[in-house]
Amino acid sequence: MKRITSVLSVVLVLCLALAVTAPAKTLKIGSMSPLTGPYAADGNDIANGVRAAIEMVKKEGGIPGYDNIELFPQDTACDPRQAVAAANKLINLDVVGVIGAYCSSATIPASEVLDEESIPMLTPASTNEKVTERGLPYMYRVCGRDDDQSKAALKFMTDQLKAKSVFIVDDKTTYSQGLADGVEKLSEAAGIKVLAHDHINQGDKDFSAVLTKIKQDNPDVFYMSLQNSSTGALMLIQARRMGLKCAILAQDAVYHPQLMSIAKDAAEGAYLTFGYKDKSTDAYKKFMSVYAQYGDPGAYSEYSYDGAYALLQAIKKAGSTEPEQIKKQLESIEFAGASKLIKFAPNGDSGSNYIIQVVKGGQFVNYWNPATGKFY
Repeated sequence: MKRITSVLSVVLVLCLALAVTAPAKTLKIGSMSPLTGPYAADGNDIANGVRAAIEMVKKEGGIPGYDNIELFPQDTACDPRQAVAAANKLINLDVVGVIGAYCSSATIPASEVLDEESIPMLTPASTNEKVTERGLPYMYRVCGRDDDQSKAALKFMTDQLKAKSVFIVDDKTTYSQGLADGVEKLSEAAGIKVLAHDHINQGDKDFSAVLTKIKQDNPDVFYMSLQNSSTGALMLIQARRMGLKCAILAQDAVYHPQLMSIAKDAAEGAYLTFGYKDKSTDAYKKFMSVYAQYGDPGAYSEYSYDGAYALLQAIKKAGSTEPEQIKKQLESIEFAGASKLIKFAPNGDSGSNYIIQVVKGGQFVNYWNPATGKFY
């Protein structure tokens, strides 16, 4: 009896030793966004959205076969070269998927590098059409597209603002200039006179020169296509001080809570195009249950959460981290996300649902739906 007990004791000790010494298996995913610099607010929102998705998946039982899910956030600073370096770093870290980037000018070159290694990339914020038009098999987009956003802007200008003229300004980035070019072409085709299409530089603080031109030309609409909300806030402040009376229409990159915290009353009445979000849904409430610890969601928090959740669910359903198996599951996935219904088309897009919002009482308020022509 003593011998049996002794043997069992040895077996138990060995099992405990193996349990203690066995290395934990970690599932690694990456994110890419500007964590420093002028776009850091949106970039950190993206990283926090991924963190929230990881927490939710852990609450739901995690990924079988893995003890932990770890995020490796990389700073792209919206710089193409830094984005490529970040992509290479994530490859060396053996991540199985990447959520990012923010700027299209960073996403496009980084995705080329990741695609060479068959690593899925899901962007929550890059809206330039080229992102999903290059035929990269592992490139997905959770947000909408600029060609759809420009159509929403045009419909609002024609149907509601009854605009006859527009003055367009962008900051020369791949995203903002591409979107502005689209608005210009559509406006001309619709008979709206484009008085000018001017440009500023990233990092500019004084916009008096271009705003003086706008005031002199007196357009019906000032279309503001900028890469971030802080620049948009400064431009709104200076536009109001200069006494611009025209309607001001901006786009999704200007959409961020800090627009109001910086511009304050100067932001009141500004219109923006942004994807419709229904905050009354169970999916949105589920998202907020894990995201609230990071504060109010930013422009792309929900999109990054949905992208990360889709990636992790694809891995869970595949029971594998093999790229082809993840891709197969991403192509068939469909769920109600925090931002919208998540379902990917063969080219990697997930559809656009742009509406017009207005700043009212220091808040973004749903205003008009171009698809239905109805006010909220």
